[in-house]
Amino acid sequence: MDIALLDTPAALLDETRMQRAIERMQSRMTALGVALRPHVKTAKCVEVARRQLLAGARGITVSTLREAEEFFAAGFDDILYAVGLAPQRLPHVLALRQRGCNLKVVVDSLAAANAVPSAAPGPHGVVPVLVEVDTDGHRAGVAPGSDDLLAIGRVLHDAGALAGVMTHCGASYECRGAAELEAMAEQERSRCVLAAERLRAAGLPCRTVSVGSTPTALFARRLDGVTEVRAGVYVFYDLVMAGLGVCAPEDIALSVLGTVIGHQRDRGWVLVDAGWMATSRDRGAGAFEPDPGYGLVADEAGTLLPGWFVAQANQEHGIVEHRDGAGGGVDVTARFPVGTRLRVLPNHACATAAQHAGYAVLSGRDVVARWPRFNGW
Repeated sequence: MDIALLDTPAALLDETRMQRAIERMQSRMTALGVALRPHVKTAKCVEVARRQLLAGARGITVSTLREAEEFFAAGFDDILYAVGLAPQRLPHVLALRQRGCNLKVVVDSLAAANAVPSAAPGPHGVVPVLVEVDTDGHRAGVAPGSDDLLAIGRVLHDAGALAGVMTHCGASYECRGAAELEAMAEQERSRCVLAAERLRAAGLPCRTVSVGSTPTALFARRLDGVTEVRAGVYVFYDLVMAGLGVCAPEDIALSVLGTVIGHQRDRGWVLVDAGWMATSRDRGAGAFEPDPGYGLVADEAGTLLPGWFVAQANQEHGIVEHRDGAGGGVDVTARFPVGTRLRVLPNHACATAAQHAGYAVLSGRDVVARWPRFNGW
């Protein structure tokens, strides 16, 4: 099918750009001597994850047990559930393991750690647990130098469940420039390795040392002491990654195809049928200059249109404007007639992808496949 025949709004996936991104990340991790365990929460698509494994990834990371179920059913059996474990989820975790899934979980508190021994081990033994370490003060985790780390480690070790440590350096999204990203990557590495060394010094085994975010993975200069890296959004990239300097806008594999449905000529507005229900409300790239609004605009073939962006978004309407105002000095009705097809590049690929049931996979202008995705917890 030619792209011109697609109904809109539609999530487009440029297969060539995606494959290039997969190979870039895998090549980098191979060069640094660590395993890559990609986070599949961005795409939530079996076909995408298969290409990551074919490129050399080992195992996957998920953010929901729904993801674990879907990917295990598709043949993926080495899975890390990388969100802090709520005790009421243990029966679901155990059920997956009893069916043969090598599912590992994460805790960062004594309360959560104490819940693990209380769960009856299945035929595949106790649930392996990684202790989440806070390496940037950004979100969850225990401090690498804290007494809590050792206390949690002892509880898990006594239960035969201690598998290692993990961290996610979300503060990397606040960095500006290569030097800051390199420094953050080293901070993530060194503090997570410190946590592992403290556990080992206390006589507690720590086989896995897992770190990762897309920016720190690609800007790390060394990963001594790390066994695996988790990164996710690299598979598509987005405008946040472009703003950080991780990629160029032209590298972004995911976009939303919309159709021009009207104009406000005096205001220089172009109305498209891709509002926030198609692109999401995420404005994460607004911290960068120039602010891309709800997304940068490209033509139907994917070529960026300088100065044009989605300045406003209603539920089903996107309002495209030029940065210079009033249509950048052109008649918007002539420049973008009703029926014109435009692509919107996303601020946050995970959020935009979540608005859609699947991807129209592109090779050039041809839709060569339809890949389903899923949501839910």
